[in-house]
Amino acid sequence: MKIFFEKRRKTFFTILCLVLAITIKVISFFPEWVEKYYSNGVYIYISKILHFSLGWLPFSIGDLLYLLLIGYLIYQMIKLVKNFRKLFSPKNIKRAFVKILFIGLMVYVVFYGFWGLNYSRIGISGQLNLDNQNYSVQDLDTLVALLQKKLNTNASLLTPAMRDSFRRNRQLFDGATRAYQLAAKQYPFLKYKAASVKPSVFSYLFNYTGYQGYYNPFTGEAQVNTTIPQCVEPFVASHEIAHQLGYAKESEANFVGYLVGSKHPSVNFRYSVYFDMYNYSIRELYYADSAKAKNYNGALHSQVIKDIDDYRAFYERYKNPVEPLLKWVYSHFLMFNNQPSGMESYSEVTRWLIAYYKKYGKEAI
Repeated sequence: MKIFFEKRRKTFFTILCLVLAITIKVISFFPEWVEKYYSNGVYIYISKILHFSLGWLPFSIGDLLYLLLIGYLIYQMIKLVKNFRKLFSPKNIKRAFVKILFIGLMVYVVFYGFWGLNYSRIGISGQLNLDNQNYSVQDLDTLVALLQKKLNTNASLLTPAMRDSFRRNRQLFDGATRAYQLAAKQYPFLKYKAASVKPSVFSYLFNYTGYQGYYNPFTGEAQVNTTIPQCVEPFVASHEIAHQLGYAKESEANFVGYLVGSKHPSVNFRYSVYFDMYNYSIRELYYADSAKAKNYNGALHSQVIKDIDDYRAFYERYKNPVEPLLKWVYSHFLMFNNQPSGMESYSEVTRWLIAYYKKYGKEAI
């Protein structure tokens, strides 16, 4: 009887997860509904519960969970090797299939239920009434000129002491939190409470994958790789907080990071934001008109040139054959989640920036 009820219980939960997964997928086809009832409704309460529950801890619970998962997978692999002969019996194959199906469905439901549905929201375009559909080379050229001016100006104000002040993670994360508190006065939808931004225990490992941070939807924590060059750390922290607020798409998280950081009283934050935005935009301009792009790069402040060289040298040290494969996998994950450009979707922040200055004026940049 115990075995019978155990099987019925597993079957029930598998069917329940399947029904929930199908329901979530159907809901994702209705962006207006997702925006109104999920992103600005259910998700707000989910994120608050996670932030208040775990945000106060000085270490990342999400990282610890992933470490336990890695340990569990290693344990299962060892068991698999030991019982290799028994693996291919019909009974074991069926059991393994059901187990994998159940785990896959459960992860899908939790991931998209806790956060992933935000991939299907209307997002920043609806909140700011921006049209980011098409732009010309001239529009891009104008954007690069505006960003270069801001970047050079902030570079001239930046001192080593200002940059060193962010060697302490707490100051970096407090600065990012303050950026959102200030931005919320103009954009109430960027209100950020119960901060939960933490250094990742995988930071050094991330250098080999090219990742600068990540958001953990299962714990609501924003993780920052604190070993990357200091010139990009403030923007990365702002980007990950944008994910916490429900901006799942990478181009939108970049744009929100720009919105909050470009008006920050800290030169560090402003410089970091314009450094990233310039690099995304100049790359797009280079594809369209390499001569113009080279001219802009030739007129950069010496501090910017040094930071670009240091940034490239940093990642050159960690180049390895696995990184392209991981980026290919993540690129296809993004494609599956309403970002057809894959990894290139990060650079699509240029569309938002152009739409932004066209609506609010060049001085807004």
